[in-house]
Amino acid sequence: MDLIEARYLIETPFEPEKIATIIAGEQSSGTFVRVAGETDELRERCSARVLSIRELAPADHPSLQSAYLTARGITGPYRRAEVRVGFPVDNIGHNLATLAATVSGNLYDLGEVTGLKLMDIKLPKSYRDLYDYPVAGTKGTRARMKVHDRPFFGTIIKPNVGLRTHDIADMVEQLCEAGVDFIKDDEVCANPASAPITDRIPTIMERVRAYRDRTGRDVMIAFNITDETDAMRRHADLIAENGGSCAMVSMNWTGLSALQTLRGSTDLVLHGHRNGFGALSRHPLIGMAFPAYQTLYRLTGMDHMHVHGMGGKFCDEDSEVQASAQICAEPLAPGNGDEDHVLPVFSSGQWAGTIPATFEAVGSADFMFLAGGGILAHPSGPSAGIKSLRQAWDACEAGVSLEKHATGHSELAEALTFYGARG
Repeated sequence: MDLIEARYLIETPFEPEKIATIIAGEQSSGTFVRVAGETDELRERCSARVLSIRELAPADHPSLQSAYLTARGITGPYRRAEVRVGFPVDNIGHNLATLAATVSGNLYDLGEVTGLKLMDIKLPKSYRDLYDYPVAGTKGTRARMKVHDRPFFGTIIKPNVGLRTHDIADMVEQLCEAGVDFIKDDEVCANPASAPITDRIPTIMERVRAYRDRTGRDVMIAFNITDETDAMRRHADLIAENGGSCAMVSMNWTGLSALQTLRGSTDLVLHGHRNGFGALSRHPLIGMAFPAYQTLYRLTGMDHMHVHGMGGKFCDEDSEVQASAQICAEPLAPGNGDEDHVLPVFSSGQWAGTIPATFEAVGSADFMFLAGGGILAHPSGPSAGIKSLRQAWDACEAGVSLEKHATGHSELAEALTFYGARG
């Protein structure tokens, strides 16, 4: 029997074995009592299996409150354990929303637990093959953009929102000339009154096409098409009609099913922004960790996925960012190759000085490095900002420090002085 394996971190005043059994029953064929029709044959065929339990050090105080426990006067110690549960594939079928409901569902609300976090999901290849693969991923994005043997260097339109269409087009043209590979909208700029997307796409792509025709170099523009499903499909079509190749989506707010529909209706590169992920992940004992999260959203056919940034402005430890980036370069199922990889995208407070840590985290050039202020705020302008990133990369390849390399490279030297002084 093919199983989808989910790994959880749980906290409870009860025996971890009891909670593991509740998880398996609640999310497959069982409920709190045996019901009519729940035969032994049905249980054997459809019940989830507890695969393993590994107990961890207990806690003196509950991570989360439970009215269920309070009403019964049940207190600690609060036992913690890592639990693996296998769910029969046939219970779910080709249904991504139901996969998510099965591995998560009501589990976060169980009264018996004072903490539960979905840590990871493992899929058999037969199940992974039911869903779309990336149309580009890392390898395909390189082929489309003709960028090889180095990272992709890109930026974000700033200010985040408020610029008018012609202002954005002017900035995009300037950034193309400066040498960026990739330009994206901010997550809060999708269809504002100041720059409606139906105006923004053709106006910007006119400039990009002119630059492409003149130089032979393509710059990928990720227009933020986050919206209801039909609008996203219309806007994706408009991008394609105007010679564009990429659309950005805020994954958490459009949802799994809408992204599946979008993937099925366009061959654009889909750039997945995970804004809001902290609400799912930031507490250590509630929500969903990135390995589980990325599995669900990669099944929609995403090509790029944000992982935050090394030494960035958000709450992540560098080790978390590194682990997130590395898992993007792993296939979702055993036996798959690079056709099943997504391109990790580093952003948030990035500049030339964070490139060495990023390279060390990934271990290769297969990443996208987005710097907003790290390009646009460079003292000598955006062109110098881009040059400072490429010079930092050259230093990494040569195995020398940024400070040493900056001796003969003024753009990098300025970046180290300006951004480094900001802490």
